[in-house]
Amino acid sequence: MNVIRRLSASYLRKNKMQQRCQSNRRPIAPLGSRILTDPTKVFEHNMWDHMQWSQEEEERAREKATENSLVRVQPEDQDKYEREASKYWNEFYKTHKNNFFKDRNWLFLEFPEILPKGQKDQMNKEEKSSYPVKLNATNGCTNVGFPGMFEEGKDYCQNNLVDGLISVQGHSYNKNQAEPVTENKHVKNCEQETVKQESFPGSGATYRILEVGCGAGNSAFPILKIICNTPGAFLYCCDFASGAVELVKSLSSYNSAWCSAFVHDVCDDSLPYPFPDEIQDVILLVFVLSAIHPDRMQGVVSRLAKLLKPGGMLLFRDYGRYDTSQLRFKKGRCLSENFYVRGDGTRVYFFTEVILLLIWGTDEVHNMFTLAGLVEVQNLVDRRLQVNRKKKVKMQRVWIQGKFQKPFQPPQNSRQ
Repeated sequence: MNVIRRLSASYLRKNKMQQRCQSNRRPIAPLGSRILTDPTKVFEHNMWDHMQWSQEEEERAREKATENSLVRVQPEDQDKYEREASKYWNEFYKTHKNNFFKDRNWLFLEFPEILPKGQKDQMNKEEKSSYPVKLNATNGCTNVGFPGMFEEGKDYCQNNLVDGLISVQGHSYNKNQAEPVTENKHVKNCEQETVKQESFPGSGATYRILEVGCGAGNSAFPILKIICNTPGAFLYCCDFASGAVELVKSLSSYNSAWCSAFVHDVCDDSLPYPFPDEIQDVILLVFVLSAIHPDRMQGVVSRLAKLLKPGGMLLFRDYGRYDTSQLRFKKGRCLSENFYVRGDGTRVYFFTEVILLLIWGTDEVHNMFTLAGLVEVQNLVDRRLQVNRKKKVKMQRVWIQGKFQKPFQPPQNSRQ
C-alpha cells in the first residue's frame, strides 16, 4: 500500500500541467489557467490554480490534522452543538448580516447549469465586457479575474462550449454523461400535470432552481440578477436559520415574483417542502453540507434527490480535507474525524479528496450522491494557493466540487 501511495504521489508531482485531481473515469475540468511556475512570483496574484503538494507538504498537513484532532469535544457539548445548531447560525447572521461573505459571482463559471437555456451566451458576453480576459492561444482558455473574492476566483475555458456536445441546462457534456431535460417529452408532460393539480409558489414556472442553505443571499441575488428577466424562471432558497431568511427577504433585490425564500431544516425528513417532488431543474448545495453532522448527510442528499425532476442536476461544492481552515483549528475543537466546531459554535466538515480514490480506494462524495440514485457527471478536487499579498501570507485551499444528475430511468437493480 505504501508503494502505491508513493507511486501515485510521484506521478502527480511529475505532471507539469497541474490538472484538477480526479479519477480517470471522470472528465478533465479545464477551468483555471493561472499556474505558478516561478515561486519567486507567488505574491504577484491573489490566487494560483491547480496546485499540487509535495510529499512533504502532504505529510505535514496530515500530521497537523492528526494533532488538532487528538483532543475531542466532550459528548455533552457535542450534543449541544447539534441540538442548538440553528441558534448558533442565527447569532452568526445577527452579528455579520450580509457583510461576511462576498457575492458568489463565480457560480456561473463553475456551474453554468444554473443558467436557463438561452442565458449562457448572454452571460458569456457580459463576462467578456466586464472582466479582464487573457486568451491563451495554445489551449484556448480564458483567464477571467475576480479581484477581492473571499473563497474563489475562477477561470473559464471556452473549450467547454464547443458545438456538437449535448447540453444540460445550458452546459455542454459528452452525450454519454448526460441528457438534456428540456428535450424529454415525458418530463414535460409530468411537470405540466403536477402544476395542474397543485398551486404553490412558482407553480407557473417552467425552470426552477433550489438553493439549499441560502445564508444572507450571496448566491441567491447573483442568480436573481440573471433570471429576473427570464420568463418562466423561478428561484427557491431556504435556510434553517430564520435570521438568514429574514435578512434575504428584507433586501431590496428580493422579489416574490421570481423568488421564494423560506425557513427549512433539511435534516428533518418530516418537514414538507412548499412544492412537490420532482420539479426542480437545479439544486445548489454550496458550502452547506459541511455544516451538517456526518451521520445525517446521506439522508439530506437522498431527500434532495427526490426534489429533482428526471434529468435535473445537483451542484455541489464544499471544503476538502487539509484545507487551510482545517489545519488552523486548535486542539479541543474536533468533534469527530474531520469534523470541527468553530469558536462561534458553527460546525464544519472537510470532505475526502477525490484523489484518495486513486490511493486508498475511497470516495465519500461519490458514494453519498450515487447512493441517492444520482449519476456522477463531475467530481473533482480543486487545490489552489490563496495569497495575502499585503501580509505576505500563503494559504493552501482545498475544495471539492461535483455535479450529479438524476437519471431519466431508474437503475436496473431498482426495478427488480
